[in-house]
Amino acid sequence: MSDAVATEKEMLLTDAELLGFIAQGYHLIEPELPAGLTEAICEQTDALESNPGNEILARVPMLQQVYDHPQVRGALVSLLGEDLQMDGHRHLHVNVPGSRSQGWHQDGTNVRHHQTWCVLAMYFPHDVPADLGPTIIMPGTHFRNTPTDQLATYANLKGQVPLTVKAGTVAITHYDLWHAATRNKTTRERYMLKFLFNRMSQPSAPSWNFDATTAEETARSYLSTMVGAKGYSSDYYKEWELRKEMWQWFKGEQVDVPPGEFRNMLS
Repeated sequence: MSDAVATEKEMLLTDAELLGFIAQGYHLIEPELPAGLTEAICEQTDALESNPGNEILARVPMLQQVYDHPQVRGALVSLLGEDLQMDGHRHLHVNVPGSRSQGWHQDGTNVRHHQTWCVLAMYFPHDVPADLGPTIIMPGTHFRNTPTDQLATYANLKGQVPLTVKAGTVAITHYDLWHAATRNKTTRERYMLKFLFNRMSQPSAPSWNFDATTAEETARSYLSTMVGAKGYSSDYYKEWELRKEMWQWFKGEQVDVPPGEFRNMLS
């Protein structure tokens, strides 16, 4: 095996990391980016006269280095397969000073599919402390199909995770994960550059660092004990079924799970 192939394989997710994504709906990466890259991206973003929307990559081409980084690429390949594609939709999100908290929402329309056909890759080019209006996410909610108008009544949720991250962090989330911007209490703007990546084909085999000798034992632990969205105990059983289906789907296996089979496996 060549050094290049070995290095790429090292950057793929482990079974535990892939299972963590299944249960929680997100994965954080702190890539070792070239010195000065995040500062240069911030400077180019500061210089923009208006929000370029889908043209952000053309206006700040250095961003491509972030998404081409082996650690980021390895996570994306693990989740979406080798033939993944960057979507044409991307956006610079600016949380301005004095902003109000945004309501919880899922991107796109209310047509949801729990299998991972699309992910959001949120890049933060500067440190995001708690008072700078970080993005918040709600683990496990990628299994929920809730119209945005119903989410409007929700505020702080038990178990929500603020993305108070270091400069250069990339947060990869399932497309359906609940998220929101929080209030910016500072006098500075907070940037987040959101790119979408799509799976182009059904998985036929694991595309991450799958360890056949321990994977199923790891799956029993992660899929049954990693609790995502808080709720009644019956919700956990429903989510366990969906997690098991997603695990099988990622491996390229049949996903038709007879009722109760997953509960029996967990007992």
